[in-house]
Amino acid sequence: MTEEAVTGDAATEEALTEPVVNAAVIYYSATGTVFALAKAAAAAAEKAGAEVRLRKVRELAPAEAIASSEGWAAHAAATQYVVEASLEDLEWADALLFGTPTRYGNPTAQMRQFIDTTGRLWAQGLLVNKIVSSFTASSTAHGGQESTILAMNNTFYHWGAIIVPPGYADPVQFRAGNPYGTSHTSDNGTIPPGDVQLEAMDFQARRVVEVASAFLRGRLP
Repeated sequence: MTEEAVTGDAATEEALTEPVVNAAVIYYSATGTVFALAKAAAAAAEKAGAEVRLRKVRELAPAEAIASSEGWAAHAAATQYVVEASLEDLEWADALLFGTPTRYGNPTAQMRQFIDTTGRLWAQGLLVNKIVSSFTASSTAHGGQESTILAMNNTFYHWGAIIVPPGYADPVQFRAGNPYGTSHTSDNGTIPPGDVQLEAMDFQARRVVEVASAFLRGRLP
């Protein structure tokens, strides 16, 4: 057997044993800002080799409240096709990216309500060692972006999850400026995420997939 054949066989074997990461991007978005970040995260995770599910959490606001805001109503109509998140998505996923707007420095009620349904999975230990990361947006600068991500992380500690922040592990982070997770200031939904924010989201999602892949690979027999 030639050296090339041996090398080729080794490469094939490595490819066959390389674990495929299941990644779920779960978000809430009222006017589309966090949705734009979530789509960027899903695309980046897929490019990194993951199997990806993009899921929105269930809307809790009454129809009349949504209808009273043109941006809110338009976004709700435009994203009717997005599947709602379920507990099965959490159980399926090796890696999870959660996106939520800020509400007084905390996640939205919609995101909290979904997370509060995870008790059964937590009790069975099915959320232990999930690779988890979060991202957010606010209307105003310093509008609770970091505290919202930290508040999300409080749940993940209880799960026994492995929290993976973007840190300053890529040059884009020195432009984006948030080591806790990608964030954006939308001015009440009028300013969509720009190139820097989308690049930061791309990096964060790829980092999550890479860490999840390394973790899964390390657990192979």
